[in-house]
Amino acid sequence: MHGTKKIVGLSLLALVAGCSSLNPFASKDSRNQPAPLVELSSKMAARAVWQQSIGKSGGYTFSPALANGSLFVAAADGAMARLDAATGRELWRIKAGTALTAGVGSDGAVVAVGGVDGVILVFDGDGKLLWKEQASSEILAAPVVGQGMVVVRSLDNRVTAFDARTGARKWSAQRTMPALTLRNAPGMAIGGANLYLAQPGGKLLALTMAAGAPRWEVTLSEPRGATELERVSDVAGTPSLFERDLCAVSYQGRIGCLDAATGAGRWTKPLSSNVGLGIDQRFVFAADEQGSVIAFSREGGQSAWKNDKLAHRRLSSPVSFGRAVVVGDYQGYIHFLSREDGALIGRISTDGSPIKSVAVVADANLIFQTQSGKVIALAVE
Repeated sequence: MHGTKKIVGLSLLALVAGCSSLNPFASKDSRNQPAPLVELSSKMAARAVWQQSIGKSGGYTFSPALANGSLFVAAADGAMARLDAATGRELWRIKAGTALTAGVGSDGAVVAVGGVDGVILVFDGDGKLLWKEQASSEILAAPVVGQGMVVVRSLDNRVTAFDARTGARKWSAQRTMPALTLRNAPGMAIGGANLYLAQPGGKLLALTMAAGAPRWEVTLSEPRGATELERVSDVAGTPSLFERDLCAVSYQGRIGCLDAATGAGRWTKPLSSNVGLGIDQRFVFAADEQGSVIAFSREGGQSAWKNDKLAHRRLSSPVSFGRAVVVGDYQGYIHFLSREDGALIGRISTDGSPIKSVAVVADANLIFQTQSGKVIALAVE
């Protein structure tokens, strides 16, 4: 693995394994123990429409990619598959030829993943290898595909765009890194002519897709504290786009929305999260580091509701799904909360392994991938 002069190659949680303020799950303090699951008088019945198995994620996070009615999935051992999103039927399954660390990105025509030691592998829609390239360091974030390009972000915060069909390098951009960052997979999102990136140090960045030129860079949250650990304030997960709004959340920082075209701020509120957020027409949803699920008004940031019944259950990024907002947890449970008031209204179990991936909404199905490799499509009655 290529090294860097920053401490980005280390896991923050490993660094602070004995520090309860940043890693509450290492503490035996009962206040930090995962909340027990209470009996629900279920108001929403969820059922599995189909299930598949792709393979374990290991120490990485793999999220499905939805494109043109197909779901593309991958695992740490190099397994990759294309599934019919409606039925789960396997259309093809291949081995990438190397262990994988990130994925999946796809527009349906090409499929991109990150391999060990920063290798980039891109396949066509039928699973045939198109090209292979080398990134400057390890890849943890899923590549993004759009406008004829595959864009890859490596652990040293270098972003590189390649021609999707040939692998020819189109442009590269890099931002400086703080002394200490979370070892996570800060995401990227394509919107119109722009590429939006979560950044360490509480920043959001917009680059032009055509040339990688800066469109704007704004600070969502200022790092605060006397020590480097206290000053970690990385933007978590992937920035979420809805119409003209770009919304994001940071660790030990803030949640907020801004104008995607100009970067002009609309609102921010104090919050700490190490996973991304969910967004819909009315609300922005977040799971904070204590396990509370919180809804804010998308328009002005007013607090709509908060549910703390899933405290310390290591929740995944929330997703809006019909009349519910849905999160997964460290035991493989998927929880349904009322979109309107946050009340717990349903629950379904998977395979008992953590859910860290970002869920995908495919028409009437909500699709999760567990760390043990189960891909499960859910529907609600």
